[in-house]
Amino acid sequence: MSALLSPLKVGSITIRNRVAMSALTRNRALGTIPNDIMVEYYGQRAAGGAGLIASEGVLITRQGTEWPHAPGIWNKEQVAGWKNIVDTVHAKGSFIYAQPVYAPSAIAARGGRFRHLPGQPGYVTPTAVENPWTIIAEFKEAALNAKEAGFDGVELHSANGYLPHQFLDSTSNQRTDQWGGSVENRARFGLEVLKALKEVFGENVALKVLPAGGYNDMGMPLQETLDTFSYYLSEADKIGLSYITLVRYVPKYDVEYNGKKRATVHDALESYRHLIKNSKVFINAAVSPEEGAKLVEEGKVDGVVIGFNWITHPDLVKRIQQGKPLDNIPDIKHLQGFKDSAALSVGYTDYPTAT
Repeated sequence: MSALLSPLKVGSITIRNRVAMSALTRNRALGTIPNDIMVEYYGQRAAGGAGLIASEGVLITRQGTEWPHAPGIWNKEQVAGWKNIVDTVHAKGSFIYAQPVYAPSAIAARGGRFRHLPGQPGYVTPTAVENPWTIIAEFKEAALNAKEAGFDGVELHSANGYLPHQFLDSTSNQRTDQWGGSVENRARFGLEVLKALKEVFGENVALKVLPAGGYNDMGMPLQETLDTFSYYLSEADKIGLSYITLVRYVPKYDVEYNGKKRATVHDALESYRHLIKNSKVFINAAVSPEEGAKLVEEGKVDGVVIGFNWITHPDLVKRIQQGKPLDNIPDIKHLQGFKDSAALSVGYTDYPTAT
């Protein structure tokens, strides 16, 4: 495990190990304001050894989310709440990137459910983004607020059907202007957002992609997928990013529509790693510490991003260092919110550390 636990320079910072924590929606920010229980949650995982933390998706505007209690970053109260979290993470030896997000497109996705509304209605067709430059400006404003809160960088979520992913994918992007049609046009939105973020954070800007799609009804035919993401990642890498996270295909996360799996199955690491020449490369999705250590030792990746096991094991890296099992039982009921009048802490900050 020594390779996985060694320091790594990422942008302008040096993280203490190569085990990052993925952005994880937990739906605990009542009224979109980061709160004390979130300070505890992030602080636990920083104390547990996380080299780098990506915040849960941070709303850049109230529009464009199905989560009623996802945290925002468009006003002073939210910035102050995030500053408490960032300061705690830093005090415990870790670093944290913000992940600003925005969701809708003009094409209705299949299968989604607004789980927090009566009857759990499905997705509807949103209004098309009239002027994408307006949204790009909102991303930059979110970055300025993240800077004020003390974040170490920002990660653009260009996966899972969020807006940059929707522009990139020809099944969700049917525009006929400079933002749609060709690969270059469809990649334009994400690349322009990255450039806007870099105006604020310089070299401390990262990108997360899920080329296989599937989630939220995303995905193109294989050759179009390869062509699109090869161009997108090559151009993004030229911008000068701190890291790029490749989210790989995982069968259990593939969505089925009308009896057919949605994702375009291919190996993200095999298909795109060779195109990334400047940015650090992280791999994400069902990566065990043992596999992650092997990939780092072989030089295939610079680090790993772990998601679910950080939810259930606040001391994840300490367990890896001490050779202790990842054996906490997940509280699925309270995974993405509080139910049945349960306290915000239930299934959130109450997972035990190893003894």
